[in-house]
Amino acid sequence: MQSKEVYIDFENSIIPWLGRTSKFVDHYLHLLLVQHGLTLSKEQVVVLKRLHDHDGDGLNQNELAYLTNRDKSSLARLLSNMEKKRFITRKQHKEDKRINRVFLTDEGRAVFIKAKMAIKELIQTMEEGITEEEKKQLIKLLKKVQVNYKKEI
Repeated sequence: MQSKEVYIDFENSIIPWLGRTSKFVDHYLHLLLVQHGLTLSKEQVVVLKRLHDHDGDGLNQNELAYLTNRDKSSLARLLSNMEKKRFITRKQHKEDKRINRVFLTDEGRAVFIKAKMAIKELIQTMEEGITEEEKKQLIKLLKKVQVNYKKEI
């Protein structure tokens, strides 16, 4: 039995365009963070942002793993590195010693404020020449793509 070759027009699919755009964003964010004197990874910025959103309350590590889309062991390594830099602190739950809550430190807050300036520049560059309507449409389309994948997982 002879198999038929499957033709895929990659350049006219959204796959390479999403991939390239993601790489541009990651690279440009890294450059901007360095320009602002920050030695942060994208993942650390995401954790700082999530903790900033819940400042004062903190998050438990399971919530943080879910919000950052990381498994527990890779998140634990990331948090250990951030703790060494004094960006975060972990405190054991009073009743359940298995649960750690993660909080921003004053140093973490200050670093996030500097990181926000880099992120603002990133957004300005990314959205240059794009109308508000185009931005809304793009967000709507990307959400559809994400929903399509959630159906498959």
